[in-house]
Amino acid sequence: MSEAVFRWLGRLYGAGSRVRAAAYQRGLLRRRRLPRPVISIGNLTTGGTGKTPLVRWTTGRLSQLGFRPAILIRGYQRERGPDAIVIPPKDGRAPEPREVGDEAAWLARVLPQVPIGVSADRFHTGEMIAENYPVNVFVLDDGFQHWPLARDLDIVTLDAMRGISDNDILPAGLQREPVSALGRADVVVITRAELVKAARLEEFCSLVRSVGPDAVVIEARNRLQCLRDLVSGADVPPETFAGQAVHGFCGIGNPDAFFRDLRLWGFDVIRESVFPDHHVYRDISFAQPGSVSAFITTEKDAMNLAGINLNAAGAPVLACVTRLEVEGEELLDEQFKRVLGRPGERRPELEK
Repeated sequence: MSEAVFRWLGRLYGAGSRVRAAAYQRGLLRRRRLPRPVISIGNLTTGGTGKTPLVRWTTGRLSQLGFRPAILIRGYQRERGPDAIVIPPKDGRAPEPREVGDEAAWLARVLPQVPIGVSADRFHTGEMIAENYPVNVFVLDDGFQHWPLARDLDIVTLDAMRGISDNDILPAGLQREPVSALGRADVVVITRAELVKAARLEEFCSLVRSVGPDAVVIEARNRLQCLRDLVSGADVPPETFAGQAVHGFCGIGNPDAFFRDLRLWGFDVIRESVFPDHHVYRDISFAQPGSVSAFITTEKDAMNLAGINLNAAGAPVLACVTRLEVEGEELLDEQFKRVLGRPGERRPELEK
């Protein structure tokens, strides 16, 4: 089909999304509310905006502020099993990625004391967690278009590397909703700010403010902490491989961002291998040993390498351990406290 047809279909899709949103906002379709406040982290696209790292950052930040968060996540690409899974808090937990999904498995490892509910029905797993654990706030992953569940704060991520336009609505592009949907956001986080120039960031900020003048707009950057050897589990200083030829590979929503980050961090990426998002690796046959000093991937991809003989790669297989650096985190703190109060403070209006 021609580009014009795809754009026409995109306009229909966008109109449908507006009608659906209006039906929920006007009470024509039912929204259910959990017994604890819900902070949603979502996006306008089908993925690849750095949303899951922000879920981790937000959950950790809420814990630092004295709250007791739980995570609600769908569990994309997991194998069929129970409709709802609750991963209980426990040090050293390592759930099987194929059972809970790679993102849930990663979050479970890096946030061991946080209960995680995995299901398409986030309300059901939220109720299960509220009945069994002393949580006082839920962090909803990929919730901006999840209308059946009521939220108290909507945070939306935008990838600084990718523009947003009503010409890119599905199926013409990756956008789920028109740009005007940003008017519903309380906070907009522009991710991967390290990969674009200041003028590009200002462009994004101006666009967001033109649609949602009341939204808080902040920037976030991905910082490399160390490299993790996926055979030994040891953490390796990044400078060990700085300037050396490496083979980067990943199965994420925006692979180009990962390869650009690798180069920004000082690696000589001479080969790139790209797989579908949430790709489950069956082997490492794509590796070409002898010409590179290491194979480097993401933490999420590391979840999908479980059970593979990585020694067959012929060189170390490493995952980038990163952290999100949020510029203006105090602005987010204010938003959290606005909807949650202070730790221990009861907010009956949020429990109705």
